[in-house]
Amino acid sequence: MNPSPADVRDQEEIRPPFLELRHIQKKFGRFTALDDIHLSVKKGEFVCLLGPSGCGKTTLLRIVAGLEKPTAGEVYINGKNATKLAPVKRNFGIVFQSYALFPNMTVRQNIAFGLKRMKLSREEREDRIQKILEQVNMSDQIDKYPSQLSGGQQQRIALARALVVSPDFLLLDEPLSALDAKVRQKVRKEIRALQQKLGITTIMVTHDQEEALTMADTIVVMNNACVMQTGTPEQIYDEPVNPFVADFVGSINFFQADLLPNANVTTDQALLENLSRNRDALKACRPENIEIVEPKSLNSFNVTVHDIEFRGYAYRLWLDLTDSESGPVNNDYISFDLSAEEMRTRRIRIGDQISIRFRRGSLCYFGLEENPEKREEEPA
Repeated sequence: MNPSPADVRDQEEIRPPFLELRHIQKKFGRFTALDDIHLSVKKGEFVCLLGPSGCGKTTLLRIVAGLEKPTAGEVYINGKNATKLAPVKRNFGIVFQSYALFPNMTVRQNIAFGLKRMKLSREEREDRIQKILEQVNMSDQIDKYPSQLSGGQQQRIALARALVVSPDFLLLDEPLSALDAKVRQKVRKEIRALQQKLGITTIMVTHDQEEALTMADTIVVMNNACVMQTGTPEQIYDEPVNPFVADFVGSINFFQADLLPNANVTTDQALLENLSRNRDALKACRPENIEIVEPKSLNSFNVTVHDIEFRGYAYRLWLDLTDSESGPVNNDYISFDLSAEEMRTRRIRIGDQISIRFRRGSLCYFGLEENPEKREEEPA
């Protein structure tokens, strides 16, 4: 009898994580690179460490690999304490931003290099090389040197070299940042598809929010040596726990909580009172969660179009908040996305005045007295 989906979920919860970091701290002299990091990674999961330069994400990856020793804390791999385990005994593959291919070796020789410490016959080595090249669609490049390959092709060879040894997990350190936009988009799809096909546990460092949102099962947002939030791409984008996460992942507009009081799309009196009491609190809305409405509509406010950016599939409008009842309320501009089709229909130009409204359930609130910081609004 096959287990039910509920039984499978229960077994997943009971099973220990494949990788676990407990109270990880790393100091370089007086500088704290990592401060009390906790992280659990399930087997087969694709996790992105996302954050700005200097936040500690690469240091954390190096600690997972054993290339750095934590000042405090423990690393568990497959349920066993691996904190003091040498990198060679952790059975991982790693791909660097710079590819790290040997320029004087062919594709075949570069991939074979990783197999040297494995006791394989020549036939077994060649079979592995051929199979992994098929996986990354590079079989026809086997006798070329790195200088004869494009950046995307070199990255595929670096990935093949990391995977040919059949590692337990894969580490990717900014693997796409050296590629141009078109190639980066193609290669990230290939990496994600290959990871899902192989079912290999993968941790990737990136500062690119789009990479994280499109590739990861779980995103770990980091800043100032700490984990800000861990969750699915949808949770990170739709339910940010603080202004940093909201601002770093996607575009968002921030307002002081007491500004534009008529624009709060809610009938929750407790929330409205909380907003009025906490003038330092923030409310925020993403550009796609704003809609154009008729003047004087419920919860609407007036704006002047300050600038327009064409983005192909859509336009981004920058709006000056000049609500007629309260006057100018902010020195900054609010960004608002409008589809190309609607833009053509409305024929909006710089200097036009329009009325807009936040969509129901789209506002995030930060710094209120109550928890959680983000709450669902009631329909207006």
